[in-house]
Amino acid sequence: MIELRSVTKCFGSTVAVRDVSLDVPAGSVVGVLGPNGAGKTTTIRMVCGLIPPTSGRIRVAGHDTVAEGRAARHLIGYLPEASPLPAEMRVDSYLRYRGALFGLHGSRARAAIDRVIDRCDLGAARRRRIGTLSKGYRQRVGLAAALLHEPRVLILDEPTSGLDPAQIAETRSLIRDLAGDRTALIVSHLLPEVRATCDRLVVFAHGEIRADGAPGELARTVAGGHRIVTETRAADEPMVAEAIDAAQLADLSAPESTGDGWVRRTLGASGSDQEQIDAREALARALAARRVIARELRRDEPSLESLYLGIVDRPAVEGDRA
Repeated sequence: MIELRSVTKCFGSTVAVRDVSLDVPAGSVVGVLGPNGAGKTTTIRMVCGLIPPTSGRIRVAGHDTVAEGRAARHLIGYLPEASPLPAEMRVDSYLRYRGALFGLHGSRARAAIDRVIDRCDLGAARRRRIGTLSKGYRQRVGLAAALLHEPRVLILDEPTSGLDPAQIAETRSLIRDLAGDRTALIVSHLLPEVRATCDRLVVFAHGEIRADGAPGELARTVAGGHRIVTETRAADEPMVAEAIDAAQLADLSAPESTGDGWVRRTLGASGSDQEQIDAREALARALAARRVIARELRRDEPSLESLYLGIVDRPAVEGDRA
């Protein structure tokens, strides 16, 4: 549905996006992550046809965003970070105006407006002026406008920026519902945003894609898989060390005393074939064979936060794509 091939964007001598290639299949919900200035919004604006790439090619459903810009844009519903809503217009009047831009008039326009007002739960605000609405409701108006022409692609740039916690929860729920039957790109630098709504992550840093995949896949390839946290008696240390070796695990940090005669360890796989499996069973067997009691034995997945920081903060390597 969305295809980028060797896309670069320069503003004068500044390279904002460098040699980005990306495929987004139909029906995907993809979170585009990255710190401010990473190039993610510039990339999205190129996908939407708002600015052309300096080099490379972008297609939306087979339409080139430069050579066939009008056809490509007609397939996209775009909610920018700062949605330019006219404060003096009423909600239904604004939606009627937006519909006309996509060729919706008369009964087709009325049916489309009724549909998006119902979908975005705007019935109570239908006749109100946009300037009198809360930011959460204005965000709903922006979403409704993006959906009017039944786009096949929905692109949302920082959709919960500036909302309070209750409005964020409402907007996330709405986005999950709206993204269910179309291809969606959700641009954010907020990790809870993409965790709650996306099944694939694309991480930008310094104008490049540093990682691309499902959160679990990235945890294995970037963070080295899961870890095992265990607590055993300090008196059993020699036998615990034997059990760790037998389970093909390794201490990832120095053992830490809990102050009550027990020791906490964080362990990781030492064999490459162990990285894809849960090593708790092997460790439990090795400890039991040595009559060692573990009062804690749990799997500790890398957090999205640590994964993100590990990707963004590491130095760039030529040809680096996780």
